[in-house]
Amino acid sequence: MAQTHAESATAPPSARRWRALALLCVAQFMVILDVTVVNVALPEMAADLGLDRAALTWVVTAYTLCFGGLMLLGGRLADLLGRRSMFLTGLVIFTAASLAAGLAGDANVLVGARAAQGVGAALLSPAALSIITTTFHGPERHRALGVWAALGGAGAAAGVLVGGVLTSGPGWQWVFYVNVPVGVMVAVLVPATVAAIGRQGGRVDVPGALLVTAATGALIYGLVRAGEDGWLVAVAVAAVLYAAFVVVQRRSPAPLVRLGLLAQRPMASGVTTMLAASALLISGFFLSSLLSQHLLGMSALATGLLFLPVAVATGVGAHLAGRLVGRVGARPVAAAGFGAAAVGFAMLTRVDAGTNAWVGMLPGFVLAAAGLGAGFVTATTTALARIDAHHAGMASGAVNTAHELGAALGVAVVSAIASGSIDALGGAASIGGFTSAYWACAGASVAAALVLAAFLPAGRTPVGDGPVFAH
Repeated sequence: MAQTHAESATAPPSARRWRALALLCVAQFMVILDVTVVNVALPEMAADLGLDRAALTWVVTAYTLCFGGLMLLGGRLADLLGRRSMFLTGLVIFTAASLAAGLAGDANVLVGARAAQGVGAALLSPAALSIITTTFHGPERHRALGVWAALGGAGAAAGVLVGGVLTSGPGWQWVFYVNVPVGVMVAVLVPATVAAIGRQGGRVDVPGALLVTAATGALIYGLVRAGEDGWLVAVAVAAVLYAAFVVVQRRSPAPLVRLGLLAQRPMASGVTTMLAASALLISGFFLSSLLSQHLLGMSALATGLLFLPVAVATGVGAHLAGRLVGRVGARPVAAAGFGAAAVGFAMLTRVDAGTNAWVGMLPGFVLAAAGLGAGFVTATTTALARIDAHHAGMASGAVNTAHELGAALGVAVVSAIASGSIDALGGAASIGGFTSAYWACAGASVAAALVLAAFLPAGRTPVGDGPVFAH
């Protein structure tokens, strides 16, 4: 689809366009890094603030819940009120909430600040991705989306390293403080590199945003309490709220997301791929960071250094996938990526209390991360390669929602599966829960590989700008 006159008039020259991509990716790297940066710091946070297993889980999921639950609203606001404006608004909120998280003196303040970080990220991330989608066209769009996806996956991996270095150095508070200077720098530079494209105008579906966020919150709550009183009620409430969300979207004259867009095969399969890849990768970090520190006797810094090759592997997998998707298509790339992840997680089930982490844990995690890095790129390029400018924010919000909801759901599920071992941390060593959780990840990877091999569009991923959605 051809650019509109307004877009053509504001399209930046080539050098400026790539500088804008660099700044947007720095911001995305920061918000994705915050999904995992807390994992290594969790034991120190627990000791300082008296956090139990449920609180530890919510330190992770409060961020991903608000990030994912409000992402569709953030994408819609970017379309209606201006992408650059929403990006900067989200960046300011995220930066201020990071400062508040570092200053937190108890569990309630910390979880509340993490939720506020998620709100800021929900405005920032879809706006940034929609700017990229509408700024780059043709083969350049594949390259730009590949860079975006690679940095997103690497950010999740690098968070463990950054968390280890900062927790072992100035303290866990600095996993949040470090965002402040980065956020200020990006906020100062973006207005000079990203054009302010005019607003589309229209209404915002606030009831839809509230419903989908409440539904996700109920689902996560039920999963966190799996096996305890009331968890089935929470899951049932989530199902009802999701059904109500669908009804509202069908009847609303200005829906948060057009269901017809999600029903299109490229978008549906891309969102599914992102959901699976994010759930598996973030679950791997959650499990492995706790296991390495408590059962394998590693410090926070050593754990962070252990996962440095994992960050590299995620980026390498994403880079290779970015080159292959346009040549051989999404199906074989996704099948190979999730197949590799299945083998990697199966290798991790052999870890026990006497394992040398560098020999017994790292190879499996590196293999899994490389495969899931390929999954991120497959998801992004499949879903967004042919989205038109009018739906860029909405589509970007859907893809980013899948990333964050996948992370929240993945952590909640593996936390429930490994609950016996996690509850015993600090006491008698227990490996059984972690082993079961790794087997669950391996099984989910196999299922994803089989489903996506049949569900993803056949043939090479297109690089044109034609729309995949009709009004």
